[in-house]
Amino acid sequence: MIDVFATATEHLKHLAAGDYTAAELLAAHKAQVEAHDKDINAIVWQAPDAEQAAQAPPSGPLCGLSMTVKEAYNVAGSPTTWGIPDFANNVTDTDALAVQRIRSAGGIVFGKTNVPLDLADLQSYNDIYGQCNNPWNLERSPGGSSGGSGAALASGYTALEMGSDIGGSIRTPAHFNGVFGHKPTWGLVPGRGHALPGMLAEPDIAVIGPMARSAWDLELLLDVVAGPDEFEPGIRYELAGLKDLEGLRVAVWANDDFVPVSKDVEERVRQTGQMLADAGATVNEDARPAFTAAESNAVYQPLLWSFMSAGMPDELFNELQGKALNLPPDANDRESRMLRYSTLPHREWVQLHNAREQLRWAWHEFFQEYDVVLAPQTPTSAFPHDHSPMGERVLMVDGKPQPYFDQVFWAGLAGIARLPSTVVPTGPDAEGLPIGVQIIGNAFSDRLTIQVAQQLEERGCRFVRPPRFGG
Repeated sequence: MIDVFATATEHLKHLAAGDYTAAELLAAHKAQVEAHDKDINAIVWQAPDAEQAAQAPPSGPLCGLSMTVKEAYNVAGSPTTWGIPDFANNVTDTDALAVQRIRSAGGIVFGKTNVPLDLADLQSYNDIYGQCNNPWNLERSPGGSSGGSGAALASGYTALEMGSDIGGSIRTPAHFNGVFGHKPTWGLVPGRGHALPGMLAEPDIAVIGPMARSAWDLELLLDVVAGPDEFEPGIRYELAGLKDLEGLRVAVWANDDFVPVSKDVEERVRQTGQMLADAGATVNEDARPAFTAAESNAVYQPLLWSFMSAGMPDELFNELQGKALNLPPDANDRESRMLRYSTLPHREWVQLHNAREQLRWAWHEFFQEYDVVLAPQTPTSAFPHDHSPMGERVLMVDGKPQPYFDQVFWAGLAGIARLPSTVVPTGPDAEGLPIGVQIIGNAFSDRLTIQVAQQLEERGCRFVRPPRFGG
């Protein structure tokens, strides 16, 4: 019998040994979807020609692996909606560049996974596909916006997944579902075709990247999809890896008064640092780059929401712009700040971009003394579903209310500075919900952060099946 929860690397060994065929692996994945996805609702579309593709002679580094991708990717013959009802009939006739590369490497893309409306939530529900549930607890969010991706991996539906990330949208679902996720350095993996109609430019802050049940699988898929787009023929990337845990210099940013995390999350970050120290790494819990959490967030939030509003319909944007222009000069409540961020004049955007470059330089100088930073991904493990208006939502952190979107702060540390970040699962908390820890590295040290995750995986930070699947 095929173990659908095996890693992609393990599946490749079985395929190479002739233990089963690509067609049999695909059938096993589809049977798992059929048996369990009524409750989880992670898979929103399946390719009608996947079985035919699985009959082809396997080749390439993915060699017949069946896998899924986030709904936001163009896959020929599929709807690409981003959960937006107005795009429900947007059936694409081409593959995203990443999907092309996956197919060329022998991967079989047989399905697409659930997302939130406009990819803009830490949950994954929309009026087209409905609500995706966390396989560890159906009453909890699987995260967003790659929530269906994380849930599909944790449910054994797929060997690999491709997500995307602007505010933790790869890393938070990895954390909530107990799987691995990697947010690449900005620009390392071209996003062409992860798009609604008319979108071609590489988006600010946002990246696309791999999700998996093993850190070795992250590296496998990253090597397939990374590399410049065809109109950048002079660019080449060299991604240095980990030489040895002995001598690895680790900073631990386990909590911060600016956006406090739960005691469970903080303790798990510290424990992960201790695991590396026990393996010979030098660990410092006090080291920080030369800026404060508030300073990083003050750059991240305006640039994040300025980009998110760029795709709004003109009518809605003009309405927001009118409200922003009529704000009192001293208005500084959350709603007023959001209005200003969403309607930034270009002059202010350029000033903030310069501030971002200063943050990036501060990180660069910090990484002359340290190799990686361990940090929380969000303040808590997976929270209950909440469909109330976003401005009214709060998150309870050790009994204290915290604004809902403060959760993206920890993701934003790496996001605004365009740095790579790998989330590794560390096991469930007292509620039986997974906790992940992110490993942040310097620009283009993607292989290093993934290989540190591999070392942690060898030491026990592994994917485990949710209890509903016998874990």
